[in-house]
Amino acid sequence: MVRAVVFDLGGVLIDLDYDSSVRAFREILGYEKITELLDLYHQKGIYGELEAGQMTADEFRAEILRESRPGCTAADVDRAMGGLLVGMDPRKVPLLHRLAEKYPVYGLSNNNEISVIRMHEIYEENGLDWQRVFRKEFLSCRMKLMKPERAIFEAAAAEIGFPPAEILFVDDSQKNVDGAAAAGWTAVLYTQGTDLGACIANYL
Repeated sequence: MVRAVVFDLGGVLIDLDYDSSVRAFREILGYEKITELLDLYHQKGIYGELEAGQMTADEFRAEILRESRPGCTAADVDRAMGGLLVGMDPRKVPLLHRLAEKYPVYGLSNNNEISVIRMHEIYEENGLDWQRVFRKEFLSCRMKLMKPERAIFEAAAAEIGFPPAEILFVDDSQKNVDGAAAAGWTAVLYTQGTDLGACIANYL
């Protein structure tokens, strides 16, 4: 029996676009190394360090600006970071509100302090009362743990307070789904662009 629902954020609740992000870094900043850092599932280099909590947002901005066009600003870095996040399927908003009436709902994301601000803006633009829906967002940059490591699932489950098998986890990365399943969670793979409600209906 499922007693709590945990969603990955980018790729599950918020749509991601790799090409849009690459364009944003190149057009806004003139930063050409983004393809060496960016991955839809697990970021690399300094981007990965940012999401792992090994680098602050200000340190990351400074590193990016060091190799960007002269005159670019920290705000430009934030705008470029937002290029990865391209919107939200409006069908997910009523689904999340309904789920929150029946279950404690959480987010669990390899994420960073820059991108999560834009995510919250997208929620609000689409009418999602995210502060009411989510009991908590477990973010890798704050926990200093990363999916698919077992430790991040164990730490989140301990705080949620239910046995792992009673926690439903939804992610768009098979590695993360496998990591959650190895930690005892009920885990399901979601494909961006498909019906999220249908994806989880058989588990609730």
